[in-house]
Amino acid sequence: MSPGPTVAVLIPVKAFAEAKHRLAPALGAEERAALARDMATHVVQSAVPLPVAVVCDDDGVRDWADSVGAEVVWRPGTGLNGAVRSGVDHLRDAGYHRVIVAHGDLPLAGSLAPLGDWPGITLVPDRRNDGTNVIALPSDCPFEFSYGRGSFARHMAEAQRLGRSLRILRDPAFGLDIDLPADLNELAVRA
Repeated sequence: MSPGPTVAVLIPVKAFAEAKHRLAPALGAEERAALARDMATHVVQSAVPLPVAVVCDDDGVRDWADSVGAEVVWRPGTGLNGAVRSGVDHLRDAGYHRVIVAHGDLPLAGSLAPLGDWPGITLVPDRRNDGTNVIALPSDCPFEFSYGRGSFARHMAEAQRLGRSLRILRDPAFGLDIDLPADLNELAVRA
């Protein structure tokens, strides 16, 4: 009998009804919620064959995660950075040696599995080299997550502070996240 998988994917997902407010000039509330759900479903599918956990604090997201076969890591009131840290710790305690943290708004994401093959820390920036769309790291790494504007530079500095080997992957498929109306235009061109 072979051991179980040692790599898992963690996807932080915000309430679909509250997601993507910056797209309001281009999409109505129901369209934004449907887009957020569809993109998150795509990211879950991109994780195959790896196990997936969704960290959330919304009942609708919990129901959706159950429907797509993801484990739910319920973390209300922790904010994005706290939820991701707690989710990584949860997966570490469940026996996973590596965790790939992928955001749920990557509509062109390819297979996530190859991102788990580096022994150090892998960072995948957004197409503007500002945000961090994917982070793969050892589950026991005391990495301090710092999402938000400028997170890519902060995450690079954190990997260097920890003295971990660092791999930067600039991948057009993982680099396109959908935050602004211009991102929808880019998706239309590339899809």
